[in-house]
Amino acid sequence: MDKIKVILADDEKLIRNGLKMILETFEGIEVINTASNGEEALICCREDKPDIVLMDIRMPKCDGVLGTKLIKQEFNDVKVLVLTTFNDAEYIHEALKYGASGYLLKDSDYELIYEGIKACLKGTVVVDPEVALNMINGSNDKNKNIEQIKKKYDLNQKEINIIKEIANGLSNKEIGEKLFLSEGTIKNNISSIFNKLSLRDRTQLTIFAFKNDIAE
Repeated sequence: MDKIKVILADDEKLIRNGLKMILETFEGIEVINTASNGEEALICCREDKPDIVLMDIRMPKCDGVLGTKLIKQEFNDVKVLVLTTFNDAEYIHEALKYGASGYLLKDSDYELIYEGIKACLKGTVVVDPEVALNMINGSNDKNKNIEQIKKKYDLNQKEINIIKEIANGLSNKEIGEKLFLSEGTIKNNISSIFNKLSLRDRTQLTIFAFKNDIAE
């Protein structure tokens, strides 16, 4: 059986070398090259045609999110598995949005990393259990915050939905179409929202949405 060809991208040379040694103890894994940032990883992909890139997130010059985007644009068949010490939901969402096949923490058990490599090559999205829990908790915190905003300003869910869409830049007509409401109803609701929040215009409302974690 052909070995899985791996490229390691990490700005720390000791980490690159350590991971290489450990991964090559697993039968079926071959680390064919290493890189110190996302741009170098892209160049390695052009030269070496890997099956998978293990990509750190925070690297100078070209981080793992941008590196993932560049690699997936040029090599859609190459899998990218993000491997980092940072349990950061924002980076997770960005990396997955650009085509990463999963997200594992560097302090994961090496057997878990090995299994993650094999799983993502089969098309499975691999997410470390600790990361998944963090994402769920983050979502729960956001929902809890919105409920507090609704209570504080006497807003209903329809008004919250309208605020979200205004923050997304939609017009009254577009909001009406999305929420299945008439344009006149949207206009009336926005006037009510302005009164409740003591705001003058859509720009102030958009700022309010982002400050209070309502915008998506």
